Amino acid sequence: MTLFDLSGRVAVVTGGNGGIGFGMAKGLAAAGASVAVAARNAEKAKAAVAALGARSGFIALDVMDEGSCKALIDETVAQFGRLDILVNNAGTSIRKPPEDYTAAEWRIVLDTNLTGALFCSQAAYPAMKKAGGGKIINIGSMYSIFGTSYGAAYAASKGALVQLTKSLAIAWAKDNIQVNAVLPGWIDTELTQGARRHVPELHERVLARTPAGRWGVPEDLAGIAVFLAAPASDFVTGAAIPVDGGYSSMGV
Repeated sequence: MTLFDLSGRVAVVTGGNGGIGFGMAKGLAAAGASVAVAARNAEKAKAAVAALGARSGFIALDVMDEGSCKALIDETVAQFGRLDILVNNAGTSIRKPPEDYTAAEWRIVLDTNLTGALFCSQAAYPAMKKAGGGKIINIGSMYSIFGTSYGAAYAASKGALVQLTKSLAIAWAKDNIQVNAVLPGWIDTELTQGARRHVPELHERVLARTPAGRWGVPEDLAGIAVFLAAPASDFVTGAAIPVDGGYSSMGV
């Protein structure tokens, strides 16, 4: 097996029907993996599956429901025969000042972005252990590093996700399961398009701070997904890797 060959491997990508998740799913499929797209929006997911090809499928998922996360893994193993890779990408944000969050809004963001990743990882652990190892890739954010006045819940969830990544990496290293986080920069997705509508000057501010001189696109995440899912990263665990065009390295 070559370092980046995923032939015969099976991946689950939560929120894999659009944006960063779909960009990663396309990379994994191109490297030879079978991909289960896990999401709530069935119509959007079926379009993603059609684009990914015959080795992919759709499985309904509500990451806030522990039972749904377990059912996702059970169904993946039933359909594809095994589980090797889990990408915890499903996420949401509620943009408002921190003093205005309701308890319900806070929980929605934390339960989707953080607790959902834990539930899916817990569900995947027995299948990966049985297979002799596995790869878990958690999708953090630049807000795993920086704060934001209009996204405290999102930043809190993504910062905590990096710490969860490190904890799972330590706990499951003995089972040959590598757990890493990817920290995307400003990527052109539905979520960031909404942020740009809310903050009109955001586009130019991002360009000014990003050394690469552009916004990222979901396909920019395909390569890191393949690396962290493949044998090439067998000695990489507990890492949080920015994919941001240099944004997090840029000073004032």
